[in-house]
Amino acid sequence: MGNRLSKIVTRTGDAGTTGLGDGSRTGKDSLRIAAIGEIDELNSALGVLLCETMPDNLRAALEGVQHDLFDLGGELCLPGMNVLKDEQVTRLETLAEELNAPLPMLKEFILPGGSRAAALAHLCRTICRRAERTLVHLGNAGESVSDAARRYVNRLSDLLFILARCLNRTAGRDDVLWQKGRNAG
Repeated sequence: MGNRLSKIVTRTGDAGTTGLGDGSRTGKDSLRIAAIGEIDELNSALGVLLCETMPDNLRAALEGVQHDLFDLGGELCLPGMNVLKDEQVTRLETLAEELNAPLPMLKEFILPGGSRAAALAHLCRTICRRAERTLVHLGNAGESVSDAARRYVNRLSDLLFILARCLNRTAGRDDVLWQKGRNAG
């Protein structure tokens, strides 16, 4: 890394633009920067979730996801670069299947909650879904977004849903089931 981050305050963004990894500049309100920001927000939210007590295998999986998301941010910062690979998507799919297998089948929708860790996992899931929507919007606007990146973020939101259920089980809590018409009076 050398001296790449030796100067943090640069003033180069004061006019509302920011630099991409290829040296070009774009507006801070561009879709690409929105996507990078949402991936960064998701990574930060995962950092908060990782402050909670959880089984080592879940912690290791989430730490791996954080590294993948940092790679994805780099991919988005260099238009046309493909960093995420199909193997990373497959890893999430395999993990989701393994974690979901022992969970009871859902017959109702669940509400975010139960334990604090599960609620944080649901919050991460919703941030992930927003990031996914922005990635799709970016691609639909004619910008380069890799198929692996879109699939990865889609699988990650599924994994975070399953993870929330696992974290509730770890905490000895049940899922919070939605009750249709509960407050309809």
